[in-house]
Amino acid sequence: MTGRIQGRVAVVTGGCSGIGLATVRRFVEEGARVVIGDIDDDRGKVLVDELGGSDVAVYVHVDVTSKDEVDALFRTAKDSYGSVDIAFNNAGISPPEDDSILDTDLDAWRKVQEVNLTSVYLCCKAALPYMIEQGKGSIINTASFVAVMGAATSQISYSASKGGVLSMSRELGVQFARQGVRVNALCPGPVNTPLLKELFAKDEEKAARRLVHVPMGRFGEPEEMASAVLFLASDDSSFMTASTFLVDGGISGAYVTPL
Repeated sequence: MTGRIQGRVAVVTGGCSGIGLATVRRFVEEGARVVIGDIDDDRGKVLVDELGGSDVAVYVHVDVTSKDEVDALFRTAKDSYGSVDIAFNNAGISPPEDDSILDTDLDAWRKVQEVNLTSVYLCCKAALPYMIEQGKGSIINTASFVAVMGAATSQISYSASKGGVLSMSRELGVQFARQGVRVNALCPGPVNTPLLKELFAKDEEKAARRLVHVPMGRFGEPEEMASAVLFLASDDSSFMTASTFLVDGGISGAYVTPL
C-alpha cells in the first residue's frame, strides 16, 4: 500500500465488474474507503467481504438512472464514512441493439443514453454539493476514445453518450475549479472487460475489427484503467481539471496502424 488516497472516501458506480471492479480494489489498496454502486447484489456482498468488510467498503444497490437511488448512494458515503472525496462515475452499457443509426431504434437509443449519460449527470449532481461544501473533491467520468473520434464499428447511441460525458465533464471541470472540485473524463480504448468478451462471444469478427486499429496490438486491461483513475483521483493530478484523459493504446493518435 502506498496510500495515495489514504483516508479518502470514494464512490464507484459499476463497481462489481470490469474497470469499476479493478478500481475499487486499487482504491482500497491505496487507503480509501469505497462505496460500491451496482445492480449485482450477490457479487456486491461477496466483494465487500473480500475487501475487508464494512470498515473499508459498503455495497449499495443502485439503478444509476434513478435520481432517488443515486442520491441515496452518495448519501450512504457521507453517512457511513463522513465525506465524499472521489466519485468515479463509471456505470455503462453497450448492448448489441445499439448499432448503425439506420438499424438502432428509438428505444435502444434512449436506453443507452439513460444509462451512459443521464446517470453521469445524476451522479455529478449528487456528488457536487458534498464536494463544494468540503472545498475539495475529484470526479472522474468514464467517457471513451469514441468521444474524440469516429468508431470503426458503429454504436450510434454509445458514441453519442460518451461524447456527451466528455463535454459535460469539461464544463463541470471549468465551472467548479475555483471551488476546489476537479472533474476529468477518462477515455479508455478497447478494454478486456465482460462487455468486450460478450461482444467476442456474439460477433468475433466485429470485435476483432476493434483490435486491428490499436497501435499497441492488444486490448487494455481493467487494472491499467484503474491506475489511470487513481492518478486522476489523487493529488498527483492536482493541476488537472476539464481534461480528456486518453488511455487507449494509441488508437486516437493513429492514422494507419502497421500490421
